[in-house]
Amino acid sequence: MRKMIVGVSVLLLPFAVAYTQTGTLSPEVREFVSVDAPTVALTHARVIDGTGAAAATDQTVVISGGKIQTVGPSSSTKIPEGAKVLDLTGKSVIPGLVLMHEHLFYPTGRLALYNEMGWSFPRLYLACGVTSMRTAGSVEPYTDLNIKRLIDAGRAVGPKMHVTGPYLDGVGSFATQFHVLKDADDARRMVNLWADEGATPFKAYMYITRAELAAAADAAHKRGFKITGHLCAVGFREAVAAGIDNLEHGIAVDTEFVPGKKPDVCPPQSETVLNLTKLDIASAPIEEMIRDLVAHKVAVTSTLAVFEAFLPDRPPLQQRVLDAMTADARTAYLSSRARAAERKDSPWPVALRKEMQFELAFARAGGLLMAGTDPTGNGGALAGFGSQRAVELLVEAGFTPLEAIRIATLNAARYLGESDRVGTIAAGKQADLVVVRGDPSANIADIERVETVFKDGVGYDSAKLIESVRGSVGWR
Repeated sequence: MRKMIVGVSVLLLPFAVAYTQTGTLSPEVREFVSVDAPTVALTHARVIDGTGAAAATDQTVVISGGKIQTVGPSSSTKIPEGAKVLDLTGKSVIPGLVLMHEHLFYPTGRLALYNEMGWSFPRLYLACGVTSMRTAGSVEPYTDLNIKRLIDAGRAVGPKMHVTGPYLDGVGSFATQFHVLKDADDARRMVNLWADEGATPFKAYMYITRAELAAAADAAHKRGFKITGHLCAVGFREAVAAGIDNLEHGIAVDTEFVPGKKPDVCPPQSETVLNLTKLDIASAPIEEMIRDLVAHKVAVTSTLAVFEAFLPDRPPLQQRVLDAMTADARTAYLSSRARAAERKDSPWPVALRKEMQFELAFARAGGLLMAGTDPTGNGGALAGFGSQRAVELLVEAGFTPLEAIRIATLNAARYLGESDRVGTIAAGKQADLVVVRGDPSANIADIERVETVFKDGVGYDSAKLIESVRGSVGWR
């Protein structure tokens, strides 16, 4: 796949020159643009600004120079002369989603190998309203970095990307594409190596030890970057002591409460999940762990969509998801789904409820909860589609729709240090906006009804982007 991306880069080289000289997008990008004018006025819209405040009705949003110039009542907001006017009566505008556990790869089931979806996934993310994303681990970091550069140069379609370095995993790693850390010095070396190559965030993985994690966190912080982790051998409170900034997935992967847990040893996942079903989320030990995370300003990334796929008959089976897959990927996913439906003793229905309770308790205690897709697992949580489902599941967990939208926008922007530019709808912010049919502040499922996605003031046709990847997921 890496060779394919390099080939595409060479073919598109002439457009790089055109973009830097004229500021125009390449033809490959422009074919998906539905709104492109010096000034755009979105009138009579319902504005859900991402702060958690109630939706404001009959609003006008004026966009110019890639930024939001004005937001106010349609009755009093002046529309600049010559502006392209879009009447959004009956529609809502929300901030572009800022999602934090994203990948450009997809599980294939072969020797723990993962295929890079460098062509289809950026399109699906953008089509479904994701305008900024952090990859949470890379199996082809050079590919991810090159795709980011193509997108930034206007030569490929996709969100703004924060690219992590390769997974920082220790002895016992199951993935064929991972480097296995030798020791703490090797962890430090990997962070510095990939920081030099252009990676910004970093991610620790399941078999990393406490010493390796502490070394990686120290190296990342010295470079001005943050480190997150999907941990197993290291418990959450141990990770806090090691200097971690963000924890992925929530209590569903925290092994510190597994009976007999040994230092720097990763228990079987089945044992961790089964133990979760027995935990009382309101118990003193878990409340103390939550207080520790909050006190040290360690964020948590919710990834409910990837867990939901392990439950019988969930998520709701959507034709748009199946249409995006190759025939092989579709067969593999439907087979996995059928196996989940046949299993009568699955711990996941209870485990998912416990995870939801933990995330609500963490947020209510003042913790910074963010949202992510994690398009891995059994393949049911696709980029974009799974992203929308992740927000819907936050509402099932007990958050209001307005809170769920804030978790998937402003909270992540704050963590990334970009809340002055993205994450909310306000004058002076980048015009990263999503136009949806309906009212997701009342019915969160309307977040799936995306019509147009604005990134830096340019509107992209959601339906056209989705149609372009039909039959591609699992291949490219």
